[in-house]
Amino acid sequence: MSRRLLIAGNWKMNKGPTDADTLAMGLKATLSNIESVDFLVAPPSISIVDVVRRLQHTGVLVAGQDLHPEPAGAFTGAVSGEMLRNAGCTHVIVGHSERRKVFGDSNEWVGRKVHAALRSGLVPILCLGETLEERDAGQVDTVVCGQLEAGLAGLQSDQVATCILAYEPVWAIGTGRTASPEQAQEVHATIRGWLQKHHPEYVSQQVRVLYGGSVKAGNASQLLSQPDIDGALVGGASLDADSFAAIATAVQA
Repeated sequence: MSRRLLIAGNWKMNKGPTDADTLAMGLKATLSNIESVDFLVAPPSISIVDVVRRLQHTGVLVAGQDLHPEPAGAFTGAVSGEMLRNAGCTHVIVGHSERRKVFGDSNEWVGRKVHAALRSGLVPILCLGETLEERDAGQVDTVVCGQLEAGLAGLQSDQVATCILAYEPVWAIGTGRTASPEQAQEVHATIRGWLQKHHPEYVSQQVRVLYGGSVKAGNASQLLSQPDIDGALVGGASLDADSFAAIATAVQA
């Protein structure tokens, strides 16, 4: 099965409504002629409505950066999946390393968020990845597969098939360091192998597994040419319309 490439941009805590609208206008212009790749952006929650309106009818999807497992309630500052869906999101990032490290999201809590996303009609983008210490200790497969198992626990195979996974080595996020194409492919193959072991063949063939970690136009082509890498989850380079579009252009070259 041929999986269509997805280039996703995580804006993190950048771009309030005015700046987000300006960036979305730039994306509308620069991505309009690139038809062989899917695009998605994840603005901060305060900017989602403006970005959804600006990107309407462009084919560029909009995601939330996180969600609370509950649909509503006394959770000050939190955003539910139902709220994201109502604002126009189709996807939501779950378990990003910054949520795990800075905000203390456990594997089990991330799994609850995956269930909440699906319940809300959102496609979860489940992030996986090891720290440098875990890599040096030879624990990459244990850590990543543990995150995978907890994140997808309790789901039916048909549900898993709708999810998107994103492998982000923590040591390569925002550091300028990037896993080599071979290193990235090795872990992506491990992830797909886990899916093959625990679910019917169609699931592993259908699920897109993105690579994240200092992806830029200069390294995108080599990374995304690997057989088990189906796109990129881009951080800093997604905050500029030209640099974001250049990643897709590099892949097409």
